[in-house]
Amino acid sequence: MAFEKVGVVGLGTMGAGIAEVFARAGIRVIGVEADPEALARGRGHLERSTGRALDKGRLSAEERAAILGRITLTTAREDLADADLVVEAIPEILEYKIALFADLDRICKPDTVLATNTSSLSVTAVAAATGRPGRVIGMHFFNPAPVMKLVEVVGTVMTDEGLPERIAELSRALGKTPVVVGDRAGFVVNRLLLPYLNQAAMLLERGVAARDDVDTAMRKGVGLPMGPFALLDLIGLDTSYEVMGVLFDETRSPRHAPAPVLRELVTAGLLGRKSGRGFHGEEPAPDEPDKASATKVLVRGEGAEELAARLAAAGFGESDTPDVVLRLGERPVIEHAVRHADPSRVVGVHLVGQSVAEVVSTVLTSPAAATAACGLMTVLGLAPVPCKDRAGFVVEALLFPYLNDAVRMHESGYASIGDIDDAMRLGCGYPAGPFEMIESIGPRQVRDGLRALYAEYREPSYAPAPLLDQLVTAGLQTFPRP
Repeated sequence: MAFEKVGVVGLGTMGAGIAEVFARAGIRVIGVEADPEALARGRGHLERSTGRALDKGRLSAEERAAILGRITLTTAREDLADADLVVEAIPEILEYKIALFADLDRICKPDTVLATNTSSLSVTAVAAATGRPGRVIGMHFFNPAPVMKLVEVVGTVMTDEGLPERIAELSRALGKTPVVVGDRAGFVVNRLLLPYLNQAAMLLERGVAARDDVDTAMRKGVGLPMGPFALLDLIGLDTSYEVMGVLFDETRSPRHAPAPVLRELVTAGLLGRKSGRGFHGEEPAPDEPDKASATKVLVRGEGAEELAARLAAAGFGESDTPDVVLRLGERPVIEHAVRHADPSRVVGVHLVGQSVAEVVSTVLTSPAAATAACGLMTVLGLAPVPCKDRAGFVVEALLFPYLNDAVRMHESGYASIGDIDDAMRLGCGYPAGPFEMIESIGPRQVRDGLRALYAEYREPSYAPAPLLDQLVTAGLQTFPRP
């Protein structure tokens, strides 16, 4: 069937964006809201979004007028009676969605496809509330819908054969990249993204590293567009907490249990940008980085010669009576510290990419030595990330379990390598998909890093996925692709 007339129920920022996407593709749209006030807000979203595109030269005045002219706004759901497809974009409350779909089932013609834009709720539960479960599907757009290229197309065990492919074809006609998957909590993006964000909150709660240092490590060290705490505040801590709850309800995995600090902030009404404060808030400007207080250094470990040469060029020569001993390499740093005459001066240094140095304090490291090491890294043009001597430090402790989750997702048959990589690049703006990251870092390094995390925390999800372990055992550097 052709989708010539599309309804969109709910014209908040997301729903209005979805309506605009269809209208831009030349499709007639009926936008429905609950009351005149909400309808006026929806109209405002549409006018502002297309107005920005006009101001940036991405639309002409004639194109903008044509797009807005294809959208009819109404408060009457009955106006959807002859729609070919209706997309729901109301708040993420399952009871609301079930009630809406039962009503749409009554109103719409029998062959109308009903789609939910849910990001994590059960599409099956929504479909079961209707008399047409085979014509109900998930069509998850990403915000802002006119800009983001990904659509997760979610079928259920009841979905009519061929319908997911038809919705994927429609998504491509809208200029989007579809990823077709089954009905699991979180689908691809949220199932991989939210546990990573939740784990960042756990690291903060355990005192492994400070909020801004974690954000710096993931932005500058991994190249992610935002650090986890900045992203949590943008998404909304209440939304993140709810999604983690949905994931935990399905899997009962400790990895999906919401971090206590997340629950505490939500209970306090500190929800992120929407409330004005979350993990970040009204704060004074950060202090200038400390200048190097050490004058004499000693560098040891793998890569010591190169780092020592860089420090010498900056005026910090090596000495047998150093103010600070920089120990390069992996943890545990404490095993190296206890062999030194003065372990209080030993600080671990783990270089991440070209821009970040994790500066690692053991239980014996003095605050003065840690501060001096951070100053030395700043002199070299590296962003210092102070952290404790824990497996994975910061970057690997957050990145490697996320990569492992992706391998497990593919291994289970839920999604292909290409779809998972596409989903995380297009849905999150990541510089590379998880499988591309594993192949860039090296499968053995990721596998061994996961083993170290598992040995320390005994968290089952940290155990390397069998597929990753087998890849390393076989001596392969890339994953087999069809």
